[in-house]
Formats: sequence, structure tokens, C-alpha cells
Amino acid sequence: MRDALARHSAEVTACTRCPRLVAFRASVEGTKRAFAGETYWARPVPGFGDPCARVVLVGLAPAPHGANRTGRMFTGDGTDGMGSSDFLMRALHATGFANRADSRRADDGLALTDLWMTASVRCAPPDNKPAPAEIANCAPWLARELELLPDVRVIVALGKLAFDRVLLHLASRGGAIPRPRPKFAHGAEVDLGPAFPRVIASYHPSRQNTQTGKLSPAMLAAAFRRARQAAK
Repeated sequence: MRDALARHSAEVTACTRCPRLVAFRASVEGTKRAFAGETYWARPVPGFGDPCARVVLVGLAPAPHGANRTGRMFTGDGTDGMGSSDFLMRALHATGFANRADSRRADDGLALTDLWMTASVRCAPPDNKPAPAEIANCAPWLARELELLPDVRVIVALGKLAFDRVLLHLASRGGAIPRPRPKFAHGAEVDLGPAFPRVIASYHPSRQNTQTGKLSPAMLAAAFRRARQAAK
């Protein structure tokens, strides 16, 4: 399993399916003073975490100066402790999924237990808005990754795009989406049948959500506590 995930990660990082994203992910290096002089990863970002995870976290896409710079999901997108990576990591640390409460560099010693982190789109998109064709191009990477994580019982989708992509993927594998179709909302849960992971929705820990109070630390931690409970 670990070897298969490693091969999958290598294939992900070599992807050049989306010319706009290929150009953009390289163009942002050197454009932010806080990271001047750093060499950016500037490739698609593979998943990261515990290969035996029962919980998978699916986000939107790498941040231009975060995972696109560091090469690890939800890592290094701010210097003030208020970026989405640190906000998320504090919740994961508080709920026992992470061994530390921040995520600044790929070599910082972060380890995840019972959790795998990935995203719907693997390259940083302009304005955090991937085009529909780019989302579709990336869909097979997420599908294959989920197949390589056989112990998964819960998927936490951060944001509506991730929520929709996860439901679409599970429905394509035979999952029974309830009618009426579930709407995205923080804390919403979807049960697609006993053979499929339960899906739990959460607002994305973007600054737009966290600094306006739409998503609080307690709300995000509650989503992961519920994920741990459901995974049992």
C-alpha cells in the first residue's frame, strides 16, 4: 500500500494536464516579500498523512504561497499564524490527528495519525478558482488516491467544491446519494450506504471564513471530533 501511494504521488507531481495551472504555479515564485529568495515546489502537490487513515480530509487546492511553495498539503500559507494551514492544524492537534499545532515547512516534523490530507485540485489556481475543465482533469487523481486508502470510513470535505467532488466520486462508484440531494453546510453529513465512507462537510479554513467568524476554531474542531467518532 505504501509503495502504491508513493508511486501515485510521483505520478501526481509529474502531471502537466492543465497549461494555465502549470504556468501559474511557477509564476508566483518571488512575488511575495515574506518568501523572497525561496525556491518554490511549483508542481502538483500529492496527498500526505497516515496510509492507514480512517479519516480523509479533502480540500480545494494548494495555496500559491503555501503548499505550492512547500510541496506539502496545508503547509506554510502564512507567517502570522492566521493562515488556513495553521488554523486547520490547531484543530487537528486539538482532536488528536496531528502531533503539532502548526504547519510551516515540509521538514517541520509534522505527523498525522489516522488522517490523510489531499485536495480536489493539485495545482494552485489563480484567485483560488480552478476552471471546470481543470477540476475534471484532476478528478482521477483523487479517485485513485481514495482507492489506495482501504481503511477510510469518513471523508471530511472542506468547502463546497470538495463536498461536491467527493459526492460525485462516491456516486460514480455506486454510492446512493440521498434525495433530495444534500446541500453543503457546515456539519452536514451524508450516508451513502454501508460500503462507502460517511461524508462530513466543513467550511474551508480560508481567511475569508476564519477572520469573519464564519468558521471558528470550535466549529472546525467539532467537525473533526465528529469524524473521529464516526470512524469508529
